[in-house]
Amino acid sequence: MSSMTFNEVIGQEEVRERLLQMTREGRLPHALMLCGPQGVGKKALAIAFACYLLNEVRGDESEPPMLRNLQHPDLHFTYPTIKLPSMGSDHKPVSEDFAHEWHELIMQGPYFTMDEWMTAMGGENQQAIITAGESDSLVRKLSLKSSQGGYKVSVIWLPERMNIECANKLLKLIEEPPQQTVFIMVCEEPDRLLETIRSRVQRIDVKKLPAETICQALQERRGVSEEAARRISRLADGSWLKALQELQTGTENEQFLDLFISLMRLAYQRRVRDLRRWSETMAGFGREKQKRFLTFFLRMVRENFMYNFQQSELCYMTQEEENFARNFARFINEANVLPITDLANRAIRDIGQNANAKIVFFDFALKMIVLLIQK
Repeated sequence: MSSMTFNEVIGQEEVRERLLQMTREGRLPHALMLCGPQGVGKKALAIAFACYLLNEVRGDESEPPMLRNLQHPDLHFTYPTIKLPSMGSDHKPVSEDFAHEWHELIMQGPYFTMDEWMTAMGGENQQAIITAGESDSLVRKLSLKSSQGGYKVSVIWLPERMNIECANKLLKLIEEPPQQTVFIMVCEEPDRLLETIRSRVQRIDVKKLPAETICQALQERRGVSEEAARRISRLADGSWLKALQELQTGTENEQFLDLFISLMRLAYQRRVRDLRRWSETMAGFGREKQKRFLTFFLRMVRENFMYNFQQSELCYMTQEEENFARNFARFINEANVLPITDLANRAIRDIGQNANAKIVFFDFALKMIVLLIQK
């Protein structure tokens, strides 16, 4: 990744212009909060704006190398952390503990999920929070003079994950900010934040990305064909992260489509022995993949049902999925769409409760034989 400039941000020109205008006109508040759904570019905007502020004092166009690799002494990142087994019992985890992991992840690009961050930290089923230790660390860092004689910028990712002790300390810091300090918060659930903090920051709403913006970015930045980009951008629902996930799941979904097609053909032809083999294939996957297949199955059932209404704007299928739907969709109708949906949801529940996958999927396949003949 090159330096973190506004070029890294997908779309969101309106918000960018608003941030730059506030700076140009000397109206920059000392605490900003970018709010919006996941994957729309809040973190990317926050980091690009932070780099812009730190570079502004130089008055030239070249960018200092320390900004290029996001290790500027006046740029401070705060993010949710977990407690590792190796940490002492009285240690309150702080962002500093995971600075290396954070830097590695962010240098790959500013768009990533909480799940990806948990994986980078080595966290399993834990709740990541921002501890009181973090606010103490921030107070310490921000009380130092700016190394470059300009702004000090504190980027806080997901402030809604602060525990109450941390939130109260941060509130004090925002009420009496150190000189030339700008806080940029990146928030997905503002309602979970203290009302007192919400009232002291200037909130800027970052909206979902238009499908055209995602479509264009997929083609230009990821080399995706126009046809595929158009379909993915519809499925992405305004989120660049969702678009990237769709891109990754594309290959798995091709495998799932093959499994869906063979299940439907074998069930229609009542080939019980082959259906047993199909269920053994399914049982060979890990539980998470089995659940992903069943979720895919539910989507295919919905899409095939909708396909019967011949309204293309209601259908969200890839070309291959649509090719199969052309002849198959009529088998999913008012009589069986709900029972088939219930069947898949029950299978998801059973798999989640560690039931024997071979039995679950064979039972699932046999019941499909009966459901497909309902008119």
